[in-house]
Amino acid sequence: MGETVPPYDSARMMRQVTYAAVSVALILVVIKLGAYWVTGSVAMLSTLIDSVLDVAASFINLLAVRTALTPADREHRFGHGKAEPLAGLGQAAFITGSALFLAVESIRLLWAPQPVANGALGIGVMGASILLTLALVYYQRIVIRKTGSLAISADSLHYTGDVFVNLGVIVALGLSTFWGWSLADPLFALVIAAYILRNAWQIIFHSLNQLMDRELPEEERAQIAQLALSHPEVLDFHDLRTRAAGQDVFIQFHLGVDGRLSLQRAHQIGKEVEAKVLNSFPQAEIIIHHDPMDKNEEDSGGRINF
Repeated sequence: MGETVPPYDSARMMRQVTYAAVSVALILVVIKLGAYWVTGSVAMLSTLIDSVLDVAASFINLLAVRTALTPADREHRFGHGKAEPLAGLGQAAFITGSALFLAVESIRLLWAPQPVANGALGIGVMGASILLTLALVYYQRIVIRKTGSLAISADSLHYTGDVFVNLGVIVALGLSTFWGWSLADPLFALVIAAYILRNAWQIIFHSLNQLMDRELPEEERAQIAQLALSHPEVLDFHDLRTRAAGQDVFIQFHLGVDGRLSLQRAHQIGKEVEAKVLNSFPQAEIIIHHDPMDKNEEDSGGRINF
């Protein structure tokens, strides 16, 4: 995960970066609305819609992060991490509807293309938008490196994509303004609509995986097994179950240990294995069940079944 910070600092940084994302998105909406008003460009409309979506998505993300950071309570013993994927589905609904609207508008203008007015002004606005977005992405990546937040990672990925969307709008405006190719405007807007729909599908896919308690990736499950079996007194590892909810990861498995060990020693082995796993999965909550085994049995020793 990179450089880590204490939980309190992590929560503070995550809240601050979500406020920054909402603020930047609002600024971009204002300047792009003005640019669309004077240019009439459908490509500018596409990036304006994308920025409106950014406001909605970042605000939902802000609420989701605040909720997900709420500690577990009597009614939510596993925490509130699933607020993040629930918010993701809401974001995807906004994004899909707006992308479809943009696609319909682009197709309409393909049949009746219109010249772009004040294209140079639009290009200047898009340049400023790119600089603001890059500053936000840089800040988000600092926070991601220190907190490992999945929600902030997803938001940062979205804003990184916006940089390329804005570059595409600059190309469309340039072709329409300086080369007189009116079709460039709706064509680029149609491509951007497809890109937005692709992002919506990715959000839906990852959100449903968490809501349906999908297992962690196989390479991570194999890493957990390897960490557990690296302890010299662990004879067996099986029944691994994993799931994620926002930042929180839940891991449970069975360890086979020598049945002649004292309960205190068996417990200590479990704590040592837990520390190994937590070193690689610091946000995890780990439950370990101990199974007594005969150390001299032929089939014991290093068996993995997960």
